[in-house]
Amino acid sequence: MRKVRPVPVELAQSERNVEIRVFGIGTIEAQVLSKVGFQVAGKIVKLAADQGEIVEAGALLATLEDSSQRARVAKAEVGKMQAEAAFAKAKALLGRSEANLQQKASVNQRRQSLVDRGSVSREAADDAQTNEVLARSDHEVAKADVLVAEAARHDVAATLAIEQVLLNQHRLVAPFRARILSRLKEAGSVTAVGEAVFSLIEPNSIWVRAYVDESQAGGLRVGQKALVRLRSEMNTAVEAEIIRIDQENDRVTEERRVYVRCRSCVPEHQARFLGEQAEIEIIKRVVPEGVFIPLRNIEAFDGKSGTIWTVENGKLARRKVLLADRLLDGRILIAGDMPESARAILTAPDTGFAVGRKVSVRESGAR
Repeated sequence: MRKVRPVPVELAQSERNVEIRVFGIGTIEAQVLSKVGFQVAGKIVKLAADQGEIVEAGALLATLEDSSQRARVAKAEVGKMQAEAAFAKAKALLGRSEANLQQKASVNQRRQSLVDRGSVSREAADDAQTNEVLARSDHEVAKADVLVAEAARHDVAATLAIEQVLLNQHRLVAPFRARILSRLKEAGSVTAVGEAVFSLIEPNSIWVRAYVDESQAGGLRVGQKALVRLRSEMNTAVEAEIIRIDQENDRVTEERRVYVRCRSCVPEHQARFLGEQAEIEIIKRVVPEGVFIPLRNIEAFDGKSGTIWTVENGKLARRKVLLADRLLDGRILIAGDMPESARAILTAPDTGFAVGRKVSVRESGAR
């Protein structure tokens, strides 16, 4: 009687609007992370920021001892003043030489006109002409002196600008609006060129870099919704979205790198700890209607198809079906169409299952 009595089974019901989710493990990272330091070596005399603070672009972070550089700037400023005075003097001498040239040219013109009448001697006329030539030469020299003085003025101005730049390099400022991640030096420390003093992150660049098995990564795209749970707050799911997918998979772990960012978080309040582990569930798509069965009920599963037990005309049967997306709870969507008379079984197969044996049906709760 045990062998021939109907086998009690539970049938799978069609489900509506089922979210196909992909699971990934990742860590909190910052897309923009910079380690900033001075471009010159020196002793730190002041630190104006500490870790955790939000600083605006251009805000002062630290200062080096700069007395010697200030002296160089002062010396360059004096040199600039001297060059300006020399340039003004050269221009004045140029004006004087122009007036002298005009006077000598006028005298020479008059004497040349009078020498033919006999009113002026030839010697006096020749002297006047020579004086004009000398005055013209002096005028050319004066013009050259002005050019030299102007070049010297530009050279001194450039030297002053260089010294001022070097002085400004004794001040460390924030390159962008940033959160101070860590302060790596203290006042009194001597820092080398390029040695990191602060580690900064851009608040808006916080994201989760997650790894998804490439077998489940098909269909992922930028803009899809994701739910993030931090290891320190596992009971809180933060809504996020995919903003980047790496174009190259990890060849060792066979995973795809996916980056998700919070949709509604205020950057100033994203005081997360970089490197903290996070779990993400990406909603890849929504199935409007479908039948899902547990993986344990599938035989000869090859990733695309398998054989399942069904109820057809009140008796047990076996049928090979196409399979599609897998849910996080281990159930798989039946992709291929089955006859209306065939219903998939949720009950785990046991030794009493045999093709053609009668069944007593128990419907599962609709989802």
